[in-house]
Amino acid sequence: MQETLRKLNELRLWGMAKSFEERRTKPDHRDLSFEEFLGLLVDDECIYRKNLRQKRLLQLAKLKFPSACLEEIDYKQPRGLVKSKIVSLHNTEWIDNHQNILITGPTGAGKSYLACAFGQCACRHGRSVLYFRWPRLLGDMIAARGQGSYLKHLEKLAKAALLIIDDFGLSAFTDADRKDFLEIIEDRYTTGSTIIASQLPIRDWHTYIGDPTIADAICDRLFYVSHKFEMTGGSMRKKQKIID
Repeated sequence: MQETLRKLNELRLWGMAKSFEERRTKPDHRDLSFEEFLGLLVDDECIYRKNLRQKRLLQLAKLKFPSACLEEIDYKQPRGLVKSKIVSLHNTEWIDNHQNILITGPTGAGKSYLACAFGQCACRHGRSVLYFRWPRLLGDMIAARGQGSYLKHLEKLAKAALLIIDDFGLSAFTDADRKDFLEIIEDRYTTGSTIIASQLPIRDWHTYIGDPTIADAICDRLFYVSHKFEMTGGSMRKKQKIID
């Protein structure tokens, strides 16, 4: 047995090795056939690898709220959230079809939590996710250009199955920012999904971007097959503080 365990670990079949060690002494497993017992070991290895990948994807995503979960969203507070609409996006079909999610609403309404909940769901389904606050995204683009890694950084953003941009609209656009943002959205158009959370109503995004030509290109690509959530109500943080 020890030699078998050693070889399983040597082959990096850690889930199967742990399963073999635990299951072989269980009384209810003694009547299992060899094929049934082997099937259980293989299932455990698959689950182990899936959980390991999920953990790694969550670490790489760097979500603001890594424990945010779609199943735990509070619908009791009047925030304009339609449960059936969110439930319909619990799978990754919208990501596989390269659709976007646009979330708007006042500060404290829960936009960031909702965006991170979608991100966490994507990680659970094995999709790569990257999270950025808008000022940080622009800052990283400037830094990448200065370090000579601009194209490499663009490629990193383009490869993610889901890109989350939070607090969109907090800082004014410069000419360089507009071009950078267009490059990001253009690279992801029909190849990846993007979630944008903003206090700015969607109708004001074109004006905020500024340059009409670039704004047309960005908005056209973002709005094409997008799911929109216009959140309402007061700050959830203030309500939570009152409850506490």
